[in-house]
Amino acid sequence: MILKRLYLVLTLTVLALSGLAAQEKELSLDECIKIGLEKNTNLHSSKQKVLFAEYKLKEANSQRLPSLKFNAGYTRLSSIDPFAITIPPNYKVSISPNIVDTYSLKLTLQQPLFTGFRLSGNSDLSEYNYQASIQDLSKDQIELVLNIKTAYWTLFKAIKIKEAIDKNVLQIQSHIQDIQNLFKQGMATKNDLLKVQVQLSDAQIRQMDAVNNIRMAELNLNNIIQLPLTIKPKIDQIVSKETIDIKEIDYYTEAAEKTRPELKAVDLRIKAGESAITVAKSGWYPQVFLVGNYNYSNPNQRIFPQQNKFKDTWDVGVNLSWDIWNWGTASHQTGEASAQLEQTKDQLKSTRDLITLEVTQNYLTMLQNKDKIIAAQSSVEQAEENYRLTADKFKEGLALNSDLLDAETSLLQANTNYIQSIADFNISKAKLEKAIGQ
Repeated sequence: MILKRLYLVLTLTVLALSGLAAQEKELSLDECIKIGLEKNTNLHSSKQKVLFAEYKLKEANSQRLPSLKFNAGYTRLSSIDPFAITIPPNYKVSISPNIVDTYSLKLTLQQPLFTGFRLSGNSDLSEYNYQASIQDLSKDQIELVLNIKTAYWTLFKAIKIKEAIDKNVLQIQSHIQDIQNLFKQGMATKNDLLKVQVQLSDAQIRQMDAVNNIRMAELNLNNIIQLPLTIKPKIDQIVSKETIDIKEIDYYTEAAEKTRPELKAVDLRIKAGESAITVAKSGWYPQVFLVGNYNYSNPNQRIFPQQNKFKDTWDVGVNLSWDIWNWGTASHQTGEASAQLEQTKDQLKSTRDLITLEVTQNYLTMLQNKDKIIAAQSSVEQAEENYRLTADKFKEGLALNSDLLDAETSLLQANTNYIQSIADFNISKAKLEKAIGQ
C-alpha cells in the first residue's frame, strides 16, 4: 500500500513538472490534417518524386526539339614546305601556304525527323510515369490523413478515459468517507474499509496509466504532424450526435474503383508499359535527322587556296542510320518490355481485389462499431442508474459495501466501453474513407 502511494506521488510529480515545460496548442482535426500535409517529411519525399518525374518528362519532350551545339578548337601544326608549282623558266607559284595555327568555330543544328517512334514513345512513357507519380503522392497523402485521424482519435480516447477514471476516483473517495463513518459507528468491518481502499489504490494506478497514455498519444500525434514534441496538443473533444448516413456496400466499392489513386497509378503504368514496348521496337527502324552546320574557321578547309584569315561556310543535309544486324537486341528489349507490361497488368488485378477486400472489411467494421456505440450508450445509462440506486441504498443501509464497489466498477467499465466504441467508430470511418480514396 505504501509503495503504491509513493509510486503515485512520484509519477504525478514528474508529470506535473514535465507539463510545466509543455506549451499547449489548440488543434482541431482539420488543423492537424493541414499541418501534417504541410510538414510531414515522408510526404515531402513523395513530392520530390513527382518533381523528378516532371523533369524526366521535360527531358523526354526536349529530345523531340531541335538541338544547337557549339564546338571550338585550336590546333598547332608542324611546319612543312608550302605546296607550290614552278612555271618556266623558273618561277614558283605558292598554291597552298603553310598555316601552322588553325582555329575552328562550328554551330550544329540537328532536328530528328524519324526515330522509329522512339522519341514520341519516350515522351508518352514519361508522361504516364509523371501522372502515376502524382497518384502515388495522392495515395501517400490519403494514408497520412488516416494516420493523423487515428492518432487524433486515440488521443481523444485517452483523454476521455482519463476523465472517466477521475470521476471513478472521486466516487471511490466519497465511498471511503462513508465507509469510514460507518466503521467508526461499528456498522462496517475493517475488511470493508480495506476493500474500498484497495479499489481506490487500483483506480489511482489506472489514473497514472491514463495520464501516461495521454502523453504518449500526444507525442504520437506531434510526431505524425511534425510538431515539436514539447508542444501539448489540446484537441477538440466535441463528438457529433448526428445520425451518420451509411450507404450500401456497392456505393463504397464503386467509389473506390473510381477514386483510389493506386488503381489510377497502376492503370497509368500499364499505358507507360505499352509506350515502353514502342520505344523498344524503335531499334527495328532507321533513324533520320536533319543536320545543318555553320563553320567559321581560320583557315577554312572548304576555301581554296587556303588563307590565314577567318572565313564562314555552311551546309545542310539529311543523315540516316540503321542497325541492320545487332544480334536481336531490339527483339530482346521488346520482350523485356512486354514481360514487364504483363506483370503490371497482373498487379492491376491484384490491387483491385485487395481494395475490394479492404473496402468490405472496413465497411463491416464501421457497421459493427456503430451498433457498439448504441449498445455502449445504453449500457452507460443503465450503469449510471444502477450506481445511483445502489449508492442511495448503501447510505440507507439497504445495500452491501460490495454492491456499491461492483456498481462503481461497472460504471467505469461502461464509460470506458462507450469511449472506446466512439474512438473505434471514427477510426473505422476514417479507414473506410481511405479505402475509397477520399
